[in-house]
Order: sequence, then structure tokens, then C-alpha cells
Amino acid sequence: MTSARPHARRALFPGTFDPPTSGHLALIRRGLALFDEIVVGVATHPTKQALFSAAERLDLLERSVAGLERVRVLRIEGLVVEACRRLACSAILRGVRSGTDFDYEVTLARNNRVLSPAIDTVLLVPDPEVAHVTATIVREVAALGGDASPFVPAPVAAALAQRFPRPTP
Repeated sequence: MTSARPHARRALFPGTFDPPTSGHLALIRRGLALFDEIVVGVATHPTKQALFSAAERLDLLERSVAGLERVRVLRIEGLVVEACRRLACSAILRGVRSGTDFDYEVTLARNNRVLSPAIDTVLLVPDPEVAHVTATIVREVAALGGDASPFVPAPVAAALAQRFPRPTP
């Protein structure tokens, strides 16, 4: 852990990021307007089969945010609030695309407040240009031979093209 300047407002943006999308990057950029630093926490989900390994996702995110100052990408394990404590984050940053997302995120935020009352959750509504983008849709488009590049940063598009070579006509 690096030393932070006193009273720095640091947020943890946790997720599986499988793969990172343009929507994720848009939230990171918007989060930088609210916080001094964004820590992107790459997690594994115990019930999900990942397309990319955690190491690959870390690399893809690091290359995707390379031009952004005040952003770190780290692997996290366990409870998000515990990661926040370890990283001295005062907030959890999350995006909500729909009412279903909102209901899920509010439930998580309430539980996180019980576990750690000092950590707030900040929910951002995505920009209209990326509100429809999900990692699930990106994986499906790529797996079915489509071009997922409109939905992901360039390093991710290249990785998807390698993982799912498109058939030549």
C-alpha cells in the first residue's frame, strides 16, 4: 500500500471486469471528478466462469487506463469493505444502468454499511453512450464472431480478437 496524502478521498471501484468495457472506463473517468484517486479492484466471483484470468484482466485494465492519472489497478480478494479498509478507501464506486442494477446495488450498499459504517457507496448512472454496454454482451458478441470493438477499449478489443478469431468470408 502506498502512503496517501492526508485526507485524500480515495474510492474503490470493484468488479470482475471480464472484460473491461467502455462503460467501466467512463465510470472511472467520472469518478476522478469526485475523488482524488480511484483504485480499480479486480475481483474473482466464486460462481462465475471467467473468460479472462485475473492476471489478464489486470493487464487489460492497466493498459486501458494507462493515460489516466490518479488511477491504480489492483487485485482484491474477500469482502469489498475489507479491501477498502486495507487500501484506505472511504467510498465504493459503482455504476447502475437499470432499476434491477439499482435494487441490487442498494442492497449491497446497505449490507456494506452494516459491515463498515465509515465506508459510503457512490452510485453513478452511466452516460447514455455506454449505458447499454455490459461485459456479458461483449463476451457474447465476441464469442459469436461479432466485432466487440465499439464496446471496449482498444487493448480489450485486441485480446477478444485473439481469443475469438473472426471467420474470414
